Amino acid sequence: MAEFKIRKILTQVEEIYHEGGPPADPAPMRGAIYAICANPFAGRFEPDLQPAMESLKPLALQLTDRLVAALGGRAGIDAYGKGAIVGEAGESEHGAIWHVSGGYGMRDRLGECRAIVPSAMKVAGMGAQLDIPLGHLNAAYVRSRFDVITIACEDGPRAHEVLFALAMARGGRVHSRMGGLEVDQVTGVDGLR
Repeated sequence: MAEFKIRKILTQVEEIYHEGGPPADPAPMRGAIYAICANPFAGRFEPDLQPAMESLKPLALQLTDRLVAALGGRAGIDAYGKGAIVGEAGESEHGAIWHVSGGYGMRDRLGECRAIVPSAMKVAGMGAQLDIPLGHLNAAYVRSRFDVITIACEDGPRAHEVLFALAMARGGRVHSRMGGLEVDQVTGVDGLR
C-alpha cells in the first residue's frame, strides 16, 4: 500500500452575507479542507496507481468528518466537490487517485448522494490556487449550487507532495436568481433532477 504521509491539514470556512444585494439570513456557507501529503509516486512512473485509492479512504473520512464539524454539522450541507494539486515531481494521475477516495469519504458520511462529485486537479507549484467546483448532492441540475471555492497553500504542495482537498456548502450562491431546478423540486432519483 502506498503511504501518503500528512505534513499538514488546513481548513477554511466562508460565510457569505451579501454580494451587494440584501443580507442573507441565514448566510450560505462553503468550506474546504485539504491535506498536504508526501507523494510516494513523485519522480517515477508507476504503472498501477489504482491500489493507492484504497490507501486514501481513511484520509477522506477524516477530512470529511472535520469539514462537516467546521460547517456546524451535517444538517443543511447540500453541495460538494473535490480536488487535488500535485507538486511538480508528480503527474496529474497522482491527483486522479483522489477521485474515488474523496468521493467515497463524503458519500459515506453525508448519506445518500446521487449526483456526481464535481472535481478539479492540476500539477502546480507551491502557492498555486485551485478552484474546486461545487454541485448539489442529489441533483446536478440545481443551478443555485453551481459554485466554486478557491484554495491555496502558501508552502505547498512542494515538488514531492500532493494536496488532496474536499469542499462542501450549506446553501447556494448568496443572490442566486438564474432559475432552473430549485432545491424544493429535487426528486433525487437519477442524480440529475
